[in-house]
Amino acid sequence: MARGWESKSVQEQIASARAREGDTKPRLTPEQLAIAKKCDSLLLHRTRVLHDLENCHDERYRKTLSDGLAYLESALTDLGWTAS
Repeated sequence: MARGWESKSVQEQIASARAREGDTKPRLTPEQLAIAKKCDSLLLHRTRVLHDLENCHDERYRKTLSDGLAYLESALTDLGWTAS
């Protein structure tokens, strides 16, 4: 009898944990996932360009990096990103 009660308790705990997991993670469509991945990739590129800009001493290269940064921020804005 105790064994049956214990297994029911474990089953209830598993079901409760699964219910909590389902509430915290909204399901995204494949399109939304693709947009999120692209946004993450662009943000990583932006971080690298910002780092390179901080350490750049050549004006021509700084101009190239600035143009690249403007492009990345434009692409991010098109995806719904806002600068914070």
